[in-house]
Amino acid sequence: MRSTGQQSPVSRVPVTVRTAQWCATHPWKAIAGWVLLLALCVGAGAAAGTNKGSFADFWVGEAGRAEAMASDSGLTPPPVEQVLIERAGPGGGGGGGGGGAAVGSEAEGEGEAEAAAAEIRARMAALPAVESVAEPVVARDGDAVRVAVTLRGDKETAKQDVEALLAQTAAVQQAHPGLLIEQTGSASISVAVNDKQGEELGRTEMISLPVTFLILLVVFGAVLAAGIPVLLALFAFVGAVGLYGLASWVFPDAGGAALSVIFMMGMAVGVDYSLFYLKRAREERERSGSTISHVRAVELAAATSGRAVVDSGLAVALALAGLYLVGDVVFSSIATGAILVTLVAVGGSLTVLPALLALLGHRMDGGRFARRRGRRAEGRMWAAVLRPVVRRPLLALVAGLVVTVALAAPALSMRLGTEGKETFPDSVPAVAAYDRLVAAFPSEGPAHLVLVRGEDPAAPLRRLAEATRGDALFAQDRAPVVRIAEDGRTALLALPVPYAANSAEASRSLERVRERLLPAAVAGASAAGTSGASGAPATEWAVSGEIAAGADYAAHQERRLPWVILFVSLATLAVMYAAFRSLVAAALGMLLNLAAVLVSWGVLTLVFQGTWAEGLLGFESLGFVGSRTPLMVFAILVGLSTDYQIFVVSRIREAVRRGVPTREAVVDGIAGSASVVTSAAVIMVSVFVSFLFIDRIEMKQIAVGLTVAVLFDAIVLRAVILPSAMSLLGDRTWWPAHPSAPRPRAQEFTRSAV
Repeated sequence: MRSTGQQSPVSRVPVTVRTAQWCATHPWKAIAGWVLLLALCVGAGAAAGTNKGSFADFWVGEAGRAEAMASDSGLTPPPVEQVLIERAGPGGGGGGGGGGAAVGSEAEGEGEAEAAAAEIRARMAALPAVESVAEPVVARDGDAVRVAVTLRGDKETAKQDVEALLAQTAAVQQAHPGLLIEQTGSASISVAVNDKQGEELGRTEMISLPVTFLILLVVFGAVLAAGIPVLLALFAFVGAVGLYGLASWVFPDAGGAALSVIFMMGMAVGVDYSLFYLKRAREERERSGSTISHVRAVELAAATSGRAVVDSGLAVALALAGLYLVGDVVFSSIATGAILVTLVAVGGSLTVLPALLALLGHRMDGGRFARRRGRRAEGRMWAAVLRPVVRRPLLALVAGLVVTVALAAPALSMRLGTEGKETFPDSVPAVAAYDRLVAAFPSEGPAHLVLVRGEDPAAPLRRLAEATRGDALFAQDRAPVVRIAEDGRTALLALPVPYAANSAEASRSLERVRERLLPAAVAGASAAGTSGASGAPATEWAVSGEIAAGADYAAHQERRLPWVILFVSLATLAVMYAAFRSLVAAALGMLLNLAAVLVSWGVLTLVFQGTWAEGLLGFESLGFVGSRTPLMVFAILVGLSTDYQIFVVSRIREAVRRGVPTREAVVDGIAGSASVVTSAAVIMVSVFVSFLFIDRIEMKQIAVGLTVAVLFDAIVLRAVILPSAMSLLGDRTWWPAHPSAPRPRAQEFTRSAV
């Protein structure tokens, strides 16, 4: 048969509409297929397990090179847990922090501490996970005793074995109520902090879910309509967690850091996409006076909001994909989880949601008159706000930009730092014990791990240890010891620092070691005859440790940040151009995204580098912003901001295609979408605010950054800058191609009965 050269009607039907048609007319099959798919995702993820990132995945910069040298030579420090024994009452090192009465006399207290230390040693030595137990060490002031317990294996196995040690410590504490006996160390702190965060995340879920439901109940006026978006968001979370297990074999999991983000993003985009779709289907029914079927309303919604959901999901995924450019296992795992939950949410909105709307639509129509009246009132309110803006667009634009610059300016003074033992909440007993341990034994705090490889690697390290003697930047309560590898070519020196790992003093000590002391020690050793016979440098060196790793990590992210910004900006520009076929509208959207990000960074700097908000948000200022926070906020925020812009500008574009002048279309489009976008913003803010209740400063920073940005987007960008800019541009907004007349509406190419 010869082709007529004309496109068939079916081929003109967008894929979102064809998908909605099938799901709406075969609802039970669509629902069963979706449930089966989720079950397969969860089952496959459970069967595959989660691939945890290795320690090598976290190595960055010079600190990473030092870790590699230590690993290759067998000098990686083994995991060590410390048991701290103090008198529990007045005059004891524990102060009021522990239970039990004060020891009757100093001699009695010392005797009981010695007995407790002996019992700790005996109990710990009997555990199969323990390699050795050191002799008790008494603090200089005599108020504290520590017992170092070295575990077998590495840091990861230590996390699995530490519970047995904690049980023994608790038993000794129970036997000696007059003492404060606590255990601390990297393994016990990591396990305790993760457990606490898991509990608080569960509490956050219990807060955000009912709050989201109540907001949706107000929006829709029907229990079923409010419950479906929450249900689909939970489905997206569950499905993404299953897929994340599979994906972790390509992008390793960074200690579960992605799970919080998966839940946050799942609730945000999952509810939003369902909300946009469901509200549009209702509008189509109301526009027809309820004369069209729910199936037809779903098809009409698929032709508009369905396309916007796809564009938005693609924009969010591409924005998050920029995190892969950081070259860091933490960001890669977060990007993977967030992308997966976004794509699952898009899939649910395009398939199972149309099926549910077609099947249960008649039970979700309650309160139509009240909803219509409320939406019209909100539309009139927004129109009243927007009309002065479009009448005086230049003045409004300048005012909006002034506010933006004022809020963003503090970002210029942003200081970055890394999380460490000192930044974790001291409500965790192991963290509080660590603080007291370092106060009593300064050499048990953070340390520079100096690795030297060469003919006589110990010589420069001994020179370095001598050079730090008497220097206040280094702990002086214990003489540093040089360890030499079995091959004799690599040596390790630990230089303890009596300051917090993220303090200015710790940074100065690192700079002094790397820039002055270590090069001088190596040069001195070479001058003494340890250089190679060929004349080439015989010595290789590098510095690691908590302080160095944090500094190198922050520097690495600062170097990658411009590339991430460039990639994400160009990606969102391309997505918005594909959505609107307008380079000007896409560029405007990209600039608005960057404005929201800069405002978020500025507020983060104001809040967390100062102390004025400590009581309000329940944190202790560290004087810096977490090094991961700006990048994470940037990627998530650009995706979500593009999400809003696609839905709003799509409405404006629809009005222009109906022949409305651009300036009037701005008012019509923003006011017409106000109900759904405002509801989505309120829900998103409620989700982000719930993360403020997690007692970890990094989570609080992310919550504040995202909350501020969403509010700024709703109040300043959407109400002032966007309408004023589009009003000034007029029809040039749509360059290079002005929106043409609309293609046939969905009812012209669908086969469903009205």
